[in-house]
Amino acid sequence: MAYVPRLKQEYKERVVIALKEEFGYKNVMQVPKLEKIVVSRGVGAAVADKKLIDHAVDELTLITGQKAISTMSKKDVAAFKLRKGMPIGAKVTLRGEKMYEFLDRLVTSALPRVRDFQGIKATGFDGRGNYSLGITEQIIFPEINIDKINRINGMDITFVTSADTDKEAKSLLTELGLPFKKN
Repeated sequence: MAYVPRLKQEYKERVVIALKEEFGYKNVMQVPKLEKIVVSRGVGAAVADKKLIDHAVDELTLITGQKAISTMSKKDVAAFKLRKGMPIGAKVTLRGEKMYEFLDRLVTSALPRVRDFQGIKATGFDGRGNYSLGITEQIIFPEINIDKINRINGMDITFVTSADTDKEAKSLLTELGLPFKKN
């Protein structure tokens, strides 16, 4: 039998039923699902040092288990000495099994390693059922060797769901295990 990630199995068996009861969906296909997770990092200092982009791409590749790509600037900004087409960041888009594996590692091993962790803020919703959160240090991920990093950087993680409202998306992400702060 093929390998199925733990969270994907849990979504099919428990989360769908819980959300169906909570929102009164008539059909299983109405239940919102996680479509993709985008992990991105801006590297502003890469204008001066091109090697920083390679480090960012390597770290995102290590953290997510999927090859990261560098992102290019879209226009010239003279104040930042930035030219169109220069690499200024790195990103990874996770779908399917790798998405569920990353979410599982984020919830079970990375987030508990944050200093003074009280939960994640519930203010990162965009009004269309997507959620973004910022992480200040990449060293919370166990895949990163603290001796080999050259500087501590943060990253942004965006959860794209098929939910129509923020309330549905928050319920979905809570059921999947994201620890939101209690108000």
